[in-house]
Amino acid sequence: MDARQRGITIRGKSAQISFTYQGVRCRESIPIPPTKTAQKELALKLQSIKYEIKTGTFDYNRHFPYSKKAKEFRKNRPDLYTIKEALICWLQRNQAKLQLSTLQDYNSAIYHHLIPTFGNLTISELTASKVKEWLSELPCSNKRKSNILTPLRQMFEELYLDEIIDKNPLQRVKNLPNKTREPEPFTQEEINKILNELTGQEKNLIQFAFYSGLRTSELIALRWQDIEFEQNRIFIKQAHVRGQLKDTKTKSGKREVTLQPQAKEALLNQQIFTKKQNETVFHNPKTNQPWRNDQPIRKNVWIPALKKAGIKYRNPYQTRHTFASTLLSKGENPLWAAQQMGHKDWGMIIKVYGRWIPQSK
Repeated sequence: MDARQRGITIRGKSAQISFTYQGVRCRESIPIPPTKTAQKELALKLQSIKYEIKTGTFDYNRHFPYSKKAKEFRKNRPDLYTIKEALICWLQRNQAKLQLSTLQDYNSAIYHHLIPTFGNLTISELTASKVKEWLSELPCSNKRKSNILTPLRQMFEELYLDEIIDKNPLQRVKNLPNKTREPEPFTQEEINKILNELTGQEKNLIQFAFYSGLRTSELIALRWQDIEFEQNRIFIKQAHVRGQLKDTKTKSGKREVTLQPQAKEALLNQQIFTKKQNETVFHNPKTNQPWRNDQPIRKNVWIPALKKAGIKYRNPYQTRHTFASTLLSKGENPLWAAQQMGHKDWGMIIKVYGRWIPQSK
């Protein structure tokens, strides 16, 4: 055989064959012994490849399983491309534009739930019924289920928009309704009892939480430079989530909050502890460092205080509910209350705190 046959180049103990597939010029090297028989077999292989391409039966991965191009072309074959490959590729492609906390959530969802469950299926094998059946047996809240599905939803949506698939099975899987927990705000008597069990920085922290309505992540990210005592206001610009500073949860979360007298008092009392140390307002008194997350607050401050005060346990988020219900009970404008809480509109205020809004006569 002529070694210079079109599409074949002999190079010592290997040969390179070239062909066009899906408009792309492909070159693949194959080790072959330097014999005429081997070269004839190679010519037949190339002929077979061209025939399969012409008839639409060519499987790149079958001919060249270790080729980088095989992986690339497999992405365009939903009957060959696995969900594991697609999810990993999607995550790598999008991780640069994700917040660190979001990236951690997606990693957890992908590697602990989605790949173990669906990873070996090809894209075309996933159906809405398979997803729904899995969701029905997943032992977690509806909100968590929706969060776990998010990377899978986004990955399939990209495949659909790129015309790799003709239909997206996730469009037939609705997010399950979230069960909104009924607020259980604390009474003024309960607040006083809790604060009486605390001293120093811990008391300032919890007092400020009750009278500012901040989320814990916002509270522990508050800096002295964000406080204007004379104007009686603070500015919420960032949050501390899983040890990392990030922008607030939503655009409306970046807001100006009016200082209530008790919140201002807590900040003034806190000045002697951290004003000269660094810019973060609230510190863990055991480490003299800023709080990194809400877990040590819950475990070492909140739970012991409630136990000592003899008050039924509610999670620290109830300080936020207490703040909102107190404002509304005083007759404050719900729209203003929504702005103070960092909600984009007052719909959430009406939905969650409607019973604390006085009825107009």
